Amino acid sequence: MHLFNETFIQLLVLLAVSMFVIAVAKKLNQPYSIALVIVGLVLGITNVPFLEEAETYITQSHVFQAVIISLFLPILLGDATLKLPFSHLREQSKPVLALAFGGTLLSFFVIAAAGYYLLDLPLVVAFTFASLMSATDPISVISIFKSLGVPKSIVTIIEGESLFNDGIAVVLFQISSIYLLSYMEMGIAGVGSGVLLFLKFALGGIAVGAVMGYLFSQLIRFYDDYPLEIGFSMLLFFGSYFIAEHFHVSGVIAVVVGGLIFGSYGAKIGMSETTLTNIHSFWDVITLIANSLIFLMIGLEIKQIDFSDKWLVIAGAILIVLVGRTVALYASVSMLRNFPGSWKAILNWGGLKGSLSIALALSLPASFEGRETVLVLTFSVVLFSLLIQGLTIKPLVLKLGLSEKKGSRQ
Repeated sequence: MHLFNETFIQLLVLLAVSMFVIAVAKKLNQPYSIALVIVGLVLGITNVPFLEEAETYITQSHVFQAVIISLFLPILLGDATLKLPFSHLREQSKPVLALAFGGTLLSFFVIAAAGYYLLDLPLVVAFTFASLMSATDPISVISIFKSLGVPKSIVTIIEGESLFNDGIAVVLFQISSIYLLSYMEMGIAGVGSGVLLFLKFALGGIAVGAVMGYLFSQLIRFYDDYPLEIGFSMLLFFGSYFIAEHFHVSGVIAVVVGGLIFGSYGAKIGMSETTLTNIHSFWDVITLIANSLIFLMIGLEIKQIDFSDKWLVIAGAILIVLVGRTVALYASVSMLRNFPGSWKAILNWGGLKGSLSIALALSLPASFEGRETVLVLTFSVVLFSLLIQGLTIKPLVLKLGLSEKKGSRQ
């Protein structure tokens, strides 16, 4: 009991810090996620006496990983699916699918090959790192886009891509870090086994999500009681995730599919206006809290990582990830007609890396050879993308004339 109290108090201290940072960032009209990372970095480098214990606790890899993967990931994915109407997704289905499937797989192979041949990373390390770099985390970008009035189509594409590629990235990560070597020894048969495992993870996740989404959509038809329906939405997100994981299929994909069905079909057949407003408000608050802790934790995590003597590899990794994203994006949307060049540029630079990449890297067991390398490279790329790309996306939007609030329309 005493340990639980201590943990709870430490999380509250961090929450208080992050809420204060968000309040200041919002007053200054700056993206709060980037402000939190910077404050986390400062706290990680300096010693603030009453924060020491909370920082030490939260940066233990098993705590960070458990909090982000098991607690926050279903929340963030569930909230995003509720807010993303299926009609918008259907309108932009071609670029979303091209980027989420073609783009993710292409960037995975480009980054893995470059890591192996150019950075001399061991094969498993190169593939594992590549899988972590194929997930995008558009939280900070979307808040900037919305404040500038970027066309809704671009916001939908970047949100849709992120929702689906998170699931694919997690599956690629499991295959790369656990099964890759045994599949390679099998030669061509190993490729078949890898593809089969990928399909099992993905299709299994879709099946669990579809069943859960449909069942909960039917359930809310019997009630017009928003606190209860909010409770059902929580059960749906966490239930989909943990049931899928229990059956060794993709929990991330299950949450996305379940959430999309619940947010579109369920909302249509079983939610009143009052429920819809309240369910969105509830998840707005929960995701704000989740994001606030995640981005602060990313900054604090610097304590655990030793960067010395690795600057050249880090620079190489950042360059490879940027090139991999560019190649994957331009190749995957090249088939689409009338896709504006300015959209490609903003989607390319807005493909930030975030908390999922770090949480997965931390989930690697201590016995994994090259764990330290994966951690240093992942952490460095995430920091680069959040701070450099995140802080330059606003000027880029304005330069490309994509900000409708400035009177220029696409």
